[in-house]
Amino acid sequence: MSFVLPAQGLHVPAGEGPARWFSGDVYTVKLEAKATNGTVGLIEASVPPGGGPPPHIHNHADETFYLLNGELEFLEGDRTFTARTGDLVFVPRGATHRFLNTGIRPATMLFFYTPGGPEGLFLEGGDEPRPGVQVEPWGPERFGDHMTALLDKYDNVILPPAEPGRDG
Repeated sequence: MSFVLPAQGLHVPAGEGPARWFSGDVYTVKLEAKATNGTVGLIEASVPPGGGPPPHIHNHADETFYLLNGELEFLEGDRTFTARTGDLVFVPRGATHRFLNTGIRPATMLFFYTPGGPEGLFLEGGDEPRPGVQVEPWGPERFGDHMTALLDKYDNVILPPAEPGRDG
C-alpha cells in the first residue's frame, strides 16, 4: 500500500471527522493512515455503559488509549484493570486486549493505531449515525462473512469466548 503525504500539515476541527456507529459505540476517525503516510490512525470514541469490543488482537499495529472522561475496564494480556480520566494504556501488537464500560455513564477516549490502518474497519464496517436516534449494540447477525472479511482486512483477530471455568 502506498501513501502520499499532504504538502502541508493537517487540521481536523473539533466535531469533524467521519463518525460511525460500531456495535453500540460511536467512533469518529480523526486521522486515517492515508493522511499520515501510514504512520498513525486516530479515533475519538464514545463508549456507553456496557459498550466495548470483545477480546481481540492486532498482529501488525500497536494501540494506545488515552481516557478523556470516565472509566473503562481494560484487559491487556492476562491482567484486568480500570483506567480513569487522564490514564494512558499502551497495548503492543500481538497482545490480547479489550475495553469495557462497566459504569453508568459514557466514557470518552482517544485511541491511536501505530502504524495506522485498522481504523478503516470502522469506516468501512460501521453504520452512519442517524440524528435523534440512540446507537444500539449489534446482534450476532452483524458478524457474518462480510464482517469477518473486514476484521481480517483491518488486522483484527477476535478471540473466541473463554470456556466456563477458565480465565480469559
